[in-house]
Amino acid sequence: MINKLQNQLQKQFPYLKEKKLLLAISGGIDSMVLLHLFHELKFDITVAHCNFSLRNVESDADEEFVKSTSEALKIPYYSQKFDTNGFAYDYKLSIQLAARKLRYDWFSELLTNKKLDYVLTAHHLDDEIETFLINLTRGTGLEGLTGIPAKNEKTIRPLLKFSREQIETFAKEKNIKWREDSSNASSKYLRNKLRHDVVPILKELNPSFMHSFQNTLDNLKQSQSLVDDASRIVYRKVVQEEENQKKINISELKQLQNYEAYLFQWLKPLGFSAWEDIYDLVNAQSGKQVFSEHYLLLKDRDYLIVSEKNQKDNQNIYKIEKEVLEVKKPLKLAISKVDDISNLSNTTIFVDEEKLTFPLVIRKWQEGDFFYPSGMNGKKKVSKYFKDEKFSLIDKQNQWLLCSNDAIIWIINHRADERFIANNKTKNIIKLETK
Repeated sequence: MINKLQNQLQKQFPYLKEKKLLLAISGGIDSMVLLHLFHELKFDITVAHCNFSLRNVESDADEEFVKSTSEALKIPYYSQKFDTNGFAYDYKLSIQLAARKLRYDWFSELLTNKKLDYVLTAHHLDDEIETFLINLTRGTGLEGLTGIPAKNEKTIRPLLKFSREQIETFAKEKNIKWREDSSNASSKYLRNKLRHDVVPILKELNPSFMHSFQNTLDNLKQSQSLVDDASRIVYRKVVQEEENQKKINISELKQLQNYEAYLFQWLKPLGFSAWEDIYDLVNAQSGKQVFSEHYLLLKDRDYLIVSEKNQKDNQNIYKIEKEVLEVKKPLKLAISKVDDISNLSNTTIFVDEEKLTFPLVIRKWQEGDFFYPSGMNGKKKVSKYFKDEKFSLIDKQNQWLLCSNDAIIWIINHRADERFIANNKTKNIIKLETK
C-alpha cells in the first residue's frame, strides 16, 4: 500500500513533498492508517483532532488516544472540543452538517495561524460509493455522481483509490491501533445504512464491484470534464460579465439545443435550486425574479441578469463637506478645483461651485425625482430617464445620485444636470470624477 500511495502521490500531488500538511485524525482506522502512511513516507505533518462531544467519555478517549499516538511519533498535535449539539441547534443544522462546518472552519484557522499548506483527510473508495448512492437516492446531476473530489481548494484526499478492505489489511499487517466509533454501527444515519445493508449486497452480486465502480467513477469524471469544457465555451458566447452582474443573452441561450443544462451548470455554484422557476423565467415577462441565498436572477427584456443581493448600507445618505477631496463610500469619487474644462465623459463632470450648497449628498433615487438632463431643455423624471436608457431593475437599485439640497447634480456615471454644469464663464470650476 505504501508503494502504491507513493506512486499515486507522485503522479497526482507531486508538490506535497515540499508542503506542510495538516492531517485530520479522528482515531478511527482510516485516519490512523493515513497518519502512519505519511509518517513513514517522512512528510512534514501536523495532526488535528476534533472532539465533537457527541459520545461523552468515548469522544474524550478518542482525543486522548490521538494525542498520545502523536506524541509517541513526535508529531505536532492540536485538538479542539466543540459543543456540536448546541451549534446545530443555534444554526438550525443537522448534526452532520454542524460537525462538518465546525471541523473545516477550524482547519482553515489552523492553516492560516500555523502557516500550513493543506488539510489531508482519510476519505477512501468506500466513502465514494456511499456518497454516490446518497446523491443518487436524493436526486442529483452528473456532478453529484462523480464522487468525492480528490482536491477541493486546500483539502486533499489521498486515499480515494483505496478500499476499506485494503486499509484494514494494511492496518493489521502493520499492527496499527485505532479506535472504533460506536456510532458507525448504528443504522440511524443514511450513510451507515448504505454501508451495512446496501453495499454488501452490491459486492455479493458482483465480486468485482469495487473495481467496476472505480471504472464507472473515472468515466463519470471524464464526462463531467467534457461538460465543464463545453459550459465554459458556451458561457463566453452567451454571457456578458459586467462590474456587478452577469447578463445571459436570452436570444443566444434559446439557440442552444438544451439551454436548461447550461443554466444549471452556471447557476448551481451560486446556490440556485428552484430550477423549474428558473427555466420558466426565460419566457416570463420582464421583472420576474428568482433568488438564492446570496444572489438574485432577474428577467429583464432580452437578458437574464445575475447579481448579488443588495446588502443594505448602514445609512442611505452620504454627506460630502466642502473641503473634502476624496469620497470612498458608497463609491470612489475624486473632487478637485480646476482652471478649465477638459476630458468630459460619463465618469467626469465639471460643475459651478457657486451653484452648489454644501454638504452635497450621495443617495439612491426615489420615486418622483426629476432633473434637467444636460444638453436638453426642460426637466425629466429620473424614472423616465431610466426607462429610456433601458436600465434594468438591478441597475435602478444600484444607481447613486449626487445632489445639492434636493436638486440632482448628477446621475453618477450617466448624465449631469444642466443647471450645475460649468462653462467658459464659470469662475470656480469643480471637477468630479469617479474612480
